[in-house]
Amino acid sequence: MERAEAYGFSGAMSGAFLLSCLLFAAVSRRQRGPYMDEVFHVPQAQAYCHGRFLQWDPMITTLPGLYLLSVGVVKPAAWLLGWTGSVVCSVGMLRFINLLFSAGNLYLLYLLLFKIHQKNKAVSCFQRILSALTLAMFPTLYFFTFLYYTDPGSAFFTLFSYLMCLYGNHKTSALLGFCGFMFRQTNIVWTVFCAGNVVAEKLNEAWKIELQKKKDEKISSRKGSFSDLTRVLQFLVEYLLSPKNLVTLTALTWPYIILVSLFFVFVFINGGIVVGDRSSHEACLHFPQLFYFLSFTVFFSFPHLLTPAKIRKFLLSLRKHPVQYSLITVISLFLIWKFTYVHKYLLADNRHYTFYVWRKVFQRHELVKYLLVPFYIFAGWSFADTLKSKSIFWILMYFVCLLAVTVPQKLLEFRYFILPFLIYRLNIPFLSLYRQLLELAFYILVNAVTFYLFLNRTFQWENSDEVQRFMW
Repeated sequence: MERAEAYGFSGAMSGAFLLSCLLFAAVSRRQRGPYMDEVFHVPQAQAYCHGRFLQWDPMITTLPGLYLLSVGVVKPAAWLLGWTGSVVCSVGMLRFINLLFSAGNLYLLYLLLFKIHQKNKAVSCFQRILSALTLAMFPTLYFFTFLYYTDPGSAFFTLFSYLMCLYGNHKTSALLGFCGFMFRQTNIVWTVFCAGNVVAEKLNEAWKIELQKKKDEKISSRKGSFSDLTRVLQFLVEYLLSPKNLVTLTALTWPYIILVSLFFVFVFINGGIVVGDRSSHEACLHFPQLFYFLSFTVFFSFPHLLTPAKIRKFLLSLRKHPVQYSLITVISLFLIWKFTYVHKYLLADNRHYTFYVWRKVFQRHELVKYLLVPFYIFAGWSFADTLKSKSIFWILMYFVCLLAVTVPQKLLEFRYFILPFLIYRLNIPFLSLYRQLLELAFYILVNAVTFYLFLNRTFQWENSDEVQRFMW
């Protein structure tokens, strides 16, 4: 990092942290007590603060990584600064942990952008800083910086693990992946993703050698036609069936293999992936979650995905491959028909964006969910088109992880999309400065609206005296 870029990033990070501190103070003044899931997380952390490590709230579904780390930070700080009484492990102090995670996420996002796009000399230092700042303010993640939730810490350890993987420090990456798993069990998928990065790199090297042997054939690892995909899959199977190749890949990815093996031991002993309340977190094959994620991604990445040039390019592709798109349409309609689930929380809790999205869009008419299929197909095509700079093996690996982290979820919850979105967004090419500024302005607008509603537009339920607030 050059000195000017270091100064620029330090200034941006300091400014962002100061702004977050001011917003943190406003949230803490308006909502002093635990809110929503904090009513489970805060008492659990406070129990750990008092040394009651065997106490556990059965309503909590994640492992105790957040509470253990909170105690590990707050207790030494209290001892050094002489804090006593209720200020130690208070609601505000616990929430401040996520403010620190948010600053860490900004730094990690910058380092990841620098590493992933280091070969692109056309990208200026200002663009890297701006892009990192934009992603750090990604609305669904940024909002939970100010509450005691697992999301900022989960993102921090997963991004840190990904960064170490890219630098080839796989033992450290697996250890950080374990920390991410302790924050949220589904983060094991991103440990597999890190291992997949290593595998995809080796596969791409072998594929290039294969292409060199067949120069007369028009084969490319970055083509999107079904014939090329079939050829790639055939190569993939042949490569992975070779004992020599398997030994090589195992030697490279053994830290991740150990962690994934420990995960399966945990699932076997625990009787499932969820701890605590399992009744509301049952796994199912909810394939439309992929369509919801693609729509979510188009909404938050519209400067990248929703452009006139892309629409024209999609229509041209549609005209060239009508049979393929017809088949995709039929499959999509079938998946929506047979595998759409509606969680009770989605219908009952009017404090979340998802409640209104479902009521205003999907509940308008039974046919709406089917009429959206053309948009889903465009979203999927545009999503894949922005990843064409990556190798086909990386894309296949990412897509498998995306399916694993979204499809089993019965509840439509935008927080589940944070990590797959960030990893996608980190890996797509940089836009022009104008479009980057447009994206940042859009994120700031969405954040401003959400915080305004949360802080000022409170309401009450008929059967409760508690103040309710609108949130993600």
